[in-house]
Amino acid sequence: MTQNDKNRIRELAKIYMEMAQSDKQQDMFRRMKATNDLNVVRPPLSIDEIPWYQMDIGDELKCICEDEKARNVETFFLRAIYSWKHFKADTYFEPFLRVTMHYDSTGIGIEAEEDIRRTDDINNIISHSYKDLLEDEDSVELIKIPTFTRRKDKDEEAMAFYTELLGDVMPVKLCGRGYIYHAPWDIIARLRGLENILFDLYDRPEHIHNIRKRFHDITLKEMDFIESELAVDPTFPELHCTPALASCLEGKEGLKGTWLRTMAQGFSDISPDMHYEFDIKYSIDLAKRFGLTYYGCCEPLDKKLDVITKLENLRKIGVTPWANEEVMAEFIGNKYVYSRKPNPAYVAMVADTDAIRKEAENTVKTALKYGCPLDITLKDISTVSHRPENLIVWSETVSEVLDKYYGK
Repeated sequence: MTQNDKNRIRELAKIYMEMAQSDKQQDMFRRMKATNDLNVVRPPLSIDEIPWYQMDIGDELKCICEDEKARNVETFFLRAIYSWKHFKADTYFEPFLRVTMHYDSTGIGIEAEEDIRRTDDINNIISHSYKDLLEDEDSVELIKIPTFTRRKDKDEEAMAFYTELLGDVMPVKLCGRGYIYHAPWDIIARLRGLENILFDLYDRPEHIHNIRKRFHDITLKEMDFIESELAVDPTFPELHCTPALASCLEGKEGLKGTWLRTMAQGFSDISPDMHYEFDIKYSIDLAKRFGLTYYGCCEPLDKKLDVITKLENLRKIGVTPWANEEVMAEFIGNKYVYSRKPNPAYVAMVADTDAIRKEAENTVKTALKYGCPLDITLKDISTVSHRPENLIVWSETVSEVLDKYYGK
């Protein structure tokens, strides 16, 4: 790591720290916490899962560091500064660099086998065709329960590296886990292909149950390890693209100080009863151990709210572009957070300002009608057709809508 690398990182860190310690940032964190505390305030507005390779404006995202790890930190700072400069949105800037406690896993003993198709050599959004590795009922034994090992040596190595890199410009903190991400059906779909799963839900339900139970046991093993060997961090601000801060997590120990984040994206078109039988039923005992639960991702849940809300400590529900907003808002009311995911198609080609404004106004009016605490996150942005201005226009347009209905 050269002195030039250190100087470059420290220059960027100074800019970042000014952003992180600003009044704007403190107000943003207050609104995020208030929303998760089920208060109706100006909704946090976020943009996530950005195709950064399409976003550069005037080399603002160009890295010049030589050391690979220093370049990763440089990228982090450049993207943060870019977001602050160009997006009228809320972004998580903490006044320190977070190092999350390390641990190793022996893995689950099986990996996906697939064919892929690309339209862009750089984009990580690609088409997959998966081989069914769990077709035979005996193949469930291929899925192993992993062993987890705490790695304090990796913590020490990371802390030493980042402390030397940043000097006295920015603190470095060793932190616990912010939340547990439990998405078994995403993994199972990659091991089998979704079509095979959907047939077997009807034709071979016991086979599906055996697979699902194995992933339930894997998560239980990891949860036990985290609770006994690691720490959790109730101050972690982000929950897979949405705000995580909540007053009720403060001062709690173990998993009660954090969130469970879970979903079943492949279940969009199965019945509520089957959704409960093959997913929710397995997550009930997991959710009991956490302070709060967030359910949903890309799957529409407007026909399944009765079964979703069987999860204890449920605080946030995902509302996708394919969900009926009226139905969702009327049910959610002020009991849960209405976590809205707008349609990324409106920024895929040329930003459609009218469509963006219409969608945002419908969301805001519906949420206000039923008194819903609301957060809004544009995510799953596979492309902006190399037009960075699309996200700039989106953030400005939605921000204007929020100004109109909630004030600045």
